Amino acid sequence: MKLLNPSFVEALAPPIPVGRFAPSPSGSLHFGSLLAALGSYLSIRRQGGLWRLRIEDLDPLRTVPGSEDELLRTLEAFGLEWDGPLLRQSERFGAYEAALEQLAAQGLLFPCCCSRKEILASAPHLGEEGPIYPGTCRHGLRAGQKARAMRLRVDDRVIAFVDKLYGPYQQNLALDVGDFVLRRADKLFGYQLAVVVDDGAIGVTEVVRGSDLLASTPRQIYLQRLLGLPTPAYFHLPLALDDEGEKLSKRHGCYALPADPGRILCSALTFLGQGPPPELRGAPPAELLAWAVANFTVAAIDPKNRLAPKFFTTEG
Repeated sequence: MKLLNPSFVEALAPPIPVGRFAPSPSGSLHFGSLLAALGSYLSIRRQGGLWRLRIEDLDPLRTVPGSEDELLRTLEAFGLEWDGPLLRQSERFGAYEAALEQLAAQGLLFPCCCSRKEILASAPHLGEEGPIYPGTCRHGLRAGQKARAMRLRVDDRVIAFVDKLYGPYQQNLALDVGDFVLRRADKLFGYQLAVVVDDGAIGVTEVVRGSDLLASTPRQIYLQRLLGLPTPAYFHLPLALDDEGEKLSKRHGCYALPADPGRILCSALTFLGQGPPPELRGAPPAELLAWAVANFTVAAIDPKNRLAPKFFTTEG
């Protein structure tokens, strides 16, 4: 498909593989985030490719002052060095606006006045990530109502791909998701749009991230096709869970990363099935990463692995 307005794509894909890590500056890097960074880094370095870093700071209300600097220092302490300039989503609103204009020119966007409460009350059924949008505003706003968000029309067709770890995966967007939001009621750009535009801009060829984002992938592939962007390979990692089966997040204080990168890196490698030999346990991050890149294999990762190790500070 030809790009109608390619101004939001800043560069063509380079002739080598490109991966990326995209944290949000909403707190300190925790063990679950480290797994995503490490898996992405090892996979792309094993291919001899570039590893890019993007700060996903679209929502200023979720941004914690100082957390970006802390994230960068933590990555550096673990030896996870990125290539090229740092990309910040807060500096790319013009690119997202251009992508919306391209979709609007194709007649694919429509304004929506529905609140979450209204969607929940009228949804035909629940999908993988909540109530399915019932199409209330597809053919125009209700009388006297003002637009709250901009939605993308989806087709009644299956979007399928093969994940490097989890294998074949598919969704019928109309049945499983419904028309989804690209510009929110607070005027901020939607996550799905920003991710697709940014990955296309830096020529990402492989996306490695947690399996909680597996269900987002068909929407992103759909957007890539509409915008004329290439689709990268996808590789989702098992999530690290706490003792009660909850996904680790920045509120899990006991899973924050203490100042012992070598030991923590060994635990992260082991979680991903890439445990180093005994003689390397306790080695500095640079040595551990060199070994892990040379020996990285997807086949060693157990998709059913779940329980995260706990790390305690000396005060604990």
